[in-house]
Amino acid sequence: MVVLKLPEEISRLRTSNRIVAEILAELKERTKPGVTTRELNRLAEELSRKSRVTPAFKGYRGYPFALCTSVNGEVVHGMPSDRPLLAGNILSLDFGVIYKGYYGDAAITVPIGNVSEVAMRLMRVTEQSLYEGIEKALAGNRLGDISAAVQGCVEKAGFSVVRDFVGHGIGKSMHEDPQIPNYGAAGRGIELRPGMVLAIEPMVNEGGYRVKVLSDGWTVVTEDGSLSAHFEHSVAITDNGPEILSRLQ
Repeated sequence: MVVLKLPEEISRLRTSNRIVAEILAELKERTKPGVTTRELNRLAEELSRKSRVTPAFKGYRGYPFALCTSVNGEVVHGMPSDRPLLAGNILSLDFGVIYKGYYGDAAITVPIGNVSEVAMRLMRVTEQSLYEGIEKALAGNRLGDISAAVQGCVEKAGFSVVRDFVGHGIGKSMHEDPQIPNYGAAGRGIELRPGMVLAIEPMVNEGGYRVKVLSDGWTVVTEDGSLSAHFEHSVAITDNGPEILSRLQ
């Protein structure tokens, strides 16, 4: 069931997502060759304490860290470790918090030092597809309008959208209805209504769309070993168009 949020609930979601955006911005600044993803996880926890919020991912379905750190061909749910980041890597940072019972959730992918042209293009296209999806997050549109916009942008560039993992509603729970695939047909699906809050998150592979889960039970990787990028915003549907809650003001 899709839960429509009241204005005071969207206000809390606005705060939780602003904090997520601020912490991701700080993590991005600290991300460089030689840094370990475990160090970034510790920083995310420290910044959460300073902001007086609870990391949303830690303990969620047994996940042991505050931050998801997915490197190169890791798509999502990569676990922090002591391996140092290397120049030429790309790193997805997926982070969430809980503020007064409401969740914030966002993700970015960043280059580590100088990266290949295809890696830069993959990141640019993935972020562009997110914003093209958000442009369709209008009251009266259909959920499939978002999905089709993301898919069209990605496939026009010669990349592929992951199909096994999707975006989601967000509010008092991290994962609420509706599910938001990054592929599909325009004009299909439920009607978008003011009060909906959606976490839209394209996961885009350089090669084929197929993925697999590693033996740790969490880390999702591209089946063909190609690079993957991930961007996410939490977005409120309003009478005046989409409001990106997880963007720095």
